[in-house]
Amino acid sequence: MSKLQTTYMGLKLKSPIIAASCGLTNKLNDLIALEQSGAGAIVLKSLFEEEIVMELERDQNKMHSESYLYPETMEFYENYDTEDTLTNYLKLISDAKQHLSIPIIASINCVTPHNWFYFAETLQDAGVDALELNVFILPSDASKSGNEYEETYFKIAKTLQSQIRIPWSLKIAPYFSGMSSMIKRLSETGASALTLFNRFYSVDFDIDQLETVSAHTFSTPGDYLTTLRWIGLTSAHVSCDLSASTGIHDSRTAIKMILAGAKTVQVASTLYKHGIKQIADINREIEVWMKQKNFDSIDQFRGLLAHSPHTNPAGYLRLQFMKHFSEK
Repeated sequence: MSKLQTTYMGLKLKSPIIAASCGLTNKLNDLIALEQSGAGAIVLKSLFEEEIVMELERDQNKMHSESYLYPETMEFYENYDTEDTLTNYLKLISDAKQHLSIPIIASINCVTPHNWFYFAETLQDAGVDALELNVFILPSDASKSGNEYEETYFKIAKTLQSQIRIPWSLKIAPYFSGMSSMIKRLSETGASALTLFNRFYSVDFDIDQLETVSAHTFSTPGDYLTTLRWIGLTSAHVSCDLSASTGIHDSRTAIKMILAGAKTVQVASTLYKHGIKQIADINREIEVWMKQKNFDSIDQFRGLLAHSPHTNPAGYLRLQFMKHFSEK
């Protein structure tokens, strides 16, 4: 039995390393290569809520009948063959289930709790093992309160809980004023897991051409610290699994996330930088580290460095901050 075996959302995984939703999880050949490299599970490239809603509106011979989605994003899909996209997605699930033995997790990138839910049932019927909802809500509207943004997450969770039978997770952003409370409350909605955290598309300015341009797409190795903090602070308090995402580029960072209490670790940017074989390297290096530390299973060290539920984490971090600077 492999030392790396674990469970996530009730699914058996041969490794805690999951291939995160990205362009590399959109083709069958890449999915096969990811499994061969040792991925414990694969999250397929996300479908966008706008694609699903646009196809639904075409079927019903109506366009822009709802005002909850951004008009700019709906216009993008007006001349886009969304039917072909959805059909190909279902075919990818079918092909993956025929050729792979590891869990396949579908992904929907959503911003509202509205009409796209019917497709979650379609994904379930297609045989996907679980569903990850990448809730992509940037709190940028100054006229909306934080409570209004938060309520959307709970509406999504409530509707999904009532409509599908397979495990599901919420992939959330690090933009809440009461982060610990929000993570705990979301873990109690019926979600099988929470993924911390997603990364929003960021813009930059070209000061020579005076244009708005895309910022760096990939995460950097230093980006993991926010995820590590909140998994470490909340893993002992939540009612579901936690999956770590963003900035995880090597085995050392993956180990840190598990020590903080993560059930699984999702990787993407490092696969673009080092190739799909990076998963095999991460798995091998985790096993070497485990042997050095005399750990026979992932469970033996998961959460070992998480904050105790009996201590005030803010006070603990304040103490460490004081100790650090008093020694300078």
